[in-house]
Amino acid sequence: MSGTASPRVTLKLATSLDGKIALSNGASQWITGRESRAVVHRMRAAHDAILTGIGTILADDPMLTARPEGGCERQPDVIVMDSQGRTPASAQVFKGGDRAVTLIPHRDLVRAMAGYERVMVEAGAQIAAAAIAADLVDRIEWFRAPVLLGGDGLPVLAALGLETLDKAPIFSRTGVVERGADLQETYERIR
Repeated sequence: MSGTASPRVTLKLATSLDGKIALSNGASQWITGRESRAVVHRMRAAHDAILTGIGTILADDPMLTARPEGGCERQPDVIVMDSQGRTPASAQVFKGGDRAVTLIPHRDLVRAMAGYERVMVEAGAQIAAAAIAADLVDRIEWFRAPVLLGGDGLPVLAALGLETLDKAPIFSRTGVVERGADLQETYERIR
C-alpha cells in the first residue's frame, strides 16, 4: 500500500450466461466452476485489496482470501462498504489471516480505495454499478457460466442512471479464455 495516485481497479464478475449473479432467493454458490475459481484466487493474490459490500458479506459470508495453487506472499486487504455497521463480528472475512479488514461507514469509493495501487472489486450489483458509474473501473474480468437463471435472477449490475446511449461506459474486449465449461472475458475501459 503506497502512493496517492488512483488505483488500477479490476471489477470481477461471475455470472450465468444471461448476466445473473444469483437466483431470486439469493442462492449463488457456485455459479462458475472450479477452474474459474482457481483463476480468481490468482487474481486476488495480484491485488493489494479486495473491495466488497455488506450485501455480499451478509449473503455469502466469504473469506475473500487468495488461495492460489502454490500459495501467495501476502493476503490482500479487504475493504467492506458498510455504511450502517451491519458486518457481524463473526464474519468469515475476519478469519483471513494477516491482513487489514476495513469497514467503511461512508459511500465514497474513491476514499475507500485511497492508498492502494491495485484494487479488485468483488461485490454485488450496487457496488459494481457505483464503481462503473464513478469511472473507477479500468478492467473487467467476467467469468460466465453456461447456465441460464432467467428474468427473476439477480442482475450483475444495478441501474447506471443512463438517459442516452452516448453516455454509456464502453469497454473493449481484450481476451476470451475457456475455463473448464466457463468463459473468462477480459475488457479494458475505453471511455
